[in-house]
Amino acid sequence: MCNQTVSLAAAELEKRGIATVTLQFMKEIALKVGPPRALWVPFPHGFALGKPGDHAGQQKVLMAALSLLSRKDISPRHLELYETN
Repeated sequence: MCNQTVSLAAAELEKRGIATVTLQFMKEIALKVGPPRALWVPFPHGFALGKPGDHAGQQKVLMAALSLLSRKDISPRHLELYETN
């Protein structure tokens, strides 16, 4: 599903009281559309969680995304940049 569609769907879900986090490949689209909470990942399309078979790395991406749900220091339309190092 494209970044713009996911962002718009997340915004509609949030309006109905369902918290969301999206993983974004295209920073420019995320900034333009403004999903409520998003994690930009620097991986190729189709590899949202990173390298296949890298379970520890994939878990780090998931935990970074899920941590956005509990943070109180971010405002709506927040885009976090995932650091790979």
